[in-house]
Amino acid sequence: MDMDRIIVGVDGSPSSIAALKYAARLAQALHAPLEAVTTWTYPPMTGAELVIEWQPEQDAQQILDQSVVAAFGDDPPDGLTRTVLSGPPARTLIDLSETAGMLVLGSRGRGGFAGLLLGSVSASCASHAHCPVLIMHTDDDETDRG
Repeated sequence: MDMDRIIVGVDGSPSSIAALKYAARLAQALHAPLEAVTTWTYPPMTGAELVIEWQPEQDAQQILDQSVVAAFGDDPPDGLTRTVLSGPPARTLIDLSETAGMLVLGSRGRGGFAGLLLGSVSASCASHAHCPVLIMHTDDDETDRG
């Protein structure tokens, strides 16, 4: 495991795409590997019919791939690693931070409450990660706060 790698949490939100773009610039400047990570979990209450038809890992991979295209078009950075993991986002990213040089996140993801300065995942990672954490704010964050 490369202890200098930069890990980016990606959920498809504008904030996470901004984080991915910025992390790529950092990785290039620092000559560090870049890993984009998307996580998935089953909802707490899941009906059998949903579980049979839903393919969360494939959905997560699609979100990650679409986010990379949104950030870089058809020219992703050389050496970009894309990882899809099962598990709660905050816990998974905190665990990954044990073997990373930096964790880069958007300020709020898809599930946040409008008006919060930080989402629960970014706040948890900022408090508990084992490496430096960079949290990106976007213009959308300013609009949501009013």
